[in-house]
Amino acid sequence: MIIDSHMHFWKFDPIRDAWITNEMTAIRRDFLPEDFSFYLNENQVEGCIAVQADQSDEETFFLLNLAKENPFIKGIVGWIDLTSEKLEESLQNYQPEKLIKGFRHIAEGEEMGFLLQENILNGISKLHQFNYTFDILLRQHQLSDAVKLSEKLPDQPFILDHCGKPDLQTNDLKDRKSNISELAKNPNVYCKISGLLTQGNLNNIDEKSIFETLDFVFSQFGIRRLVFGSDWPVMLLGGNYKMWLELVSKYVNQFSKEEQELFFFGNAVKFYNL
Repeated sequence: MIIDSHMHFWKFDPIRDAWITNEMTAIRRDFLPEDFSFYLNENQVEGCIAVQADQSDEETFFLLNLAKENPFIKGIVGWIDLTSEKLEESLQNYQPEKLIKGFRHIAEGEEMGFLLQENILNGISKLHQFNYTFDILLRQHQLSDAVKLSEKLPDQPFILDHCGKPDLQTNDLKDRKSNISELAKNPNVYCKISGLLTQGNLNNIDEKSIFETLDFVFSQFGIRRLVFGSDWPVMLLGGNYKMWLELVSKYVNQFSKEEQELFFFGNAVKFYNL
């Protein structure tokens, strides 16, 4: 069985979703649960985590309603205003909604140091007391922020999206490796093996570079703090679901059956409290 720890759903809006440029024709349309239903039985996907793609309270409610209507969505990672004076009140109000597992801010689009600002840090620090996780979305040149964030809030459960978005076009990964090593020292930080199909040349799947990236991430985090994810439908820009699943399955075939079950299922269940 598989839990896909990172998927998105949206009703495409060219203004709101301006990040989806005209060149991204493969994903400039609606993507809803029924569009993924084909993959469920085809790929033995038991369920998924739906992750926010828009910075709004409306996005959280949109995903929450989808999860209530579609049992294979086992949980959601929503968005919340971390700087709001009413943050604790909002978190308290969300408590009855057990499908909300955590929150994320698209920090890759912010300046360096964004997550370390006092008001943002203060907001993230409140998540733990309400048993919410936080997804860290950063590009590789921003990873030092993730290290400092985990050092300042060592007890907060964090998960790094897309292996920290390694630059697989240039393969200039030296600084990235040192930051990943530091980040992995915190036992409360997990990492998603997801999103790598769109980090290199979109017209050529570089298995060697991807496997080298996985070698390092697996060596640092260990099999018990790594979870499978796809980044569907964004990953369609660089391949397809079956291709990604087969590539990852080929890599983890070196591990025992029990370890593979943890990677594809158990670790996500533990981290997101499914």
